[in-house]
Amino acid sequence: MKAVHTELHRSHDPQFFLVRGVAKRTTEQPERADRLLAGLRAGKHTLVEPTVFGQGPRTRVHSPEYLSFLAEAWEAWSALGDAGPEMIANMHPVRNAGTYPTHIVGKLGWHTIDTSCPIGPGTWAAACAATDVATTAAQMVLDGEDAAYALCRPPGHHAYRDLASGFCFLNNSAIAAAHLRQKHERVAILDVDVHHGNGTQGIFYERPDVLTVSIHADPTFFNPFVWGYAHERGAGPGLGANLNIPLPKATGDDGYLQALAIAEKTIRAFAPGALVVALGLDASEHDPLAGLAVTTDGFRRIGGAIARLALPTVFVQEGGYLSDILGANLTAVLGGFEAARN
Repeated sequence: MKAVHTELHRSHDPQFFLVRGVAKRTTEQPERADRLLAGLRAGKHTLVEPTVFGQGPRTRVHSPEYLSFLAEAWEAWSALGDAGPEMIANMHPVRNAGTYPTHIVGKLGWHTIDTSCPIGPGTWAAACAATDVATTAAQMVLDGEDAAYALCRPPGHHAYRDLASGFCFLNNSAIAAAHLRQKHERVAILDVDVHHGNGTQGIFYERPDVLTVSIHADPTFFNPFVWGYAHERGAGPGLGANLNIPLPKATGDDGYLQALAIAEKTIRAFAPGALVVALGLDASEHDPLAGLAVTTDGFRRIGGAIARLALPTVFVQEGGYLSDILGANLTAVLGGFEAARN
């Protein structure tokens, strides 16, 4: 399988992460990509540099105001003269009859849900490079590849149309799906990250042309807490085009595969022309965020189940944090997919 990757991700190196009132270094570190690259090399996948698509694919998903904010944020923040080394909001307006702010501190609060997406001097460049990685993988599939993998960092599935959250700034999986929509009347997104893909759900919630399915740790005990429940099914024309499957804490391989079987039925019924897999590897039993308990063999089985959908498939990397078997889990899921396809 061809795997798209760029070293430009390293310009985003966030430090701050607030966990239950305790400030720590974030788990979304550049080293994640190194371990994922090791997994790609172990699986003998072909590494490809991304094509630079520019702003076009991003504008299909994100608002002009939000893209302008991200592009200009660091310069405006630096000009304050007394600001910290990373952009972290000290207010998050609920937008109830609100007015769009003109000050950078107000804009930062307006466009961020939480404190887990600090913006640094290289964040915009890295986020744009990640969208090029995702779009390149999607274009490969449009050009005839059976499947392609996008090593995106920073990840994207918590980013809304005009909101950053949960380590995410630009929604790579949504951008890949929108790119595939140029050819396919319907596209499905299957999110297997341990966290609910709330940004992806929000972007497509009222659209009937993109099915969003998310299998994740139950938000009653796990981030994002206020999205990801089973009764969230879409709205308006998109009613029925959103499926959430929340799982109990520490669900292992068999329970996860049972949920995936439900997701498969829904995807088949939707009959999409192509599939985007928002590939979180943080459902692992060894992931530091410890929500679910999928083994390396479980990831191989997940890959095989996805392959049996027999759809052109774009794998977009989402979560999966520092553990000794992060790379092995990527090797397993892509290897399981290829073995089932061959």
